[in-house]
Amino acid sequence: MIENVLSPTHLLLILAVALIVLGPKRLPEAGRGLGTAIRGFKDSLSITEPREEQPAIQSSPQQPDSASHV
Repeated sequence: MIENVLSPTHLLLILAVALIVLGPKRLPEAGRGLGTAIRGFKDSLSITEPREEQPAIQSSPQQPDSASHV
């Protein structure tokens, strides 16, 4: 199913519709904006993965020293 959606004919049709809707002047701006958004999304995913593991290690409960002497 996904192979049919991403065929070259469908991609050309999507590009033609985008060209009609946005016009030739705004189409490069929209492409740059989309590329920047995708890059930022990928960067945020790679940055958040190590941070999720780090608080789990630090959040272990610590025993007070006075409780061990009682």
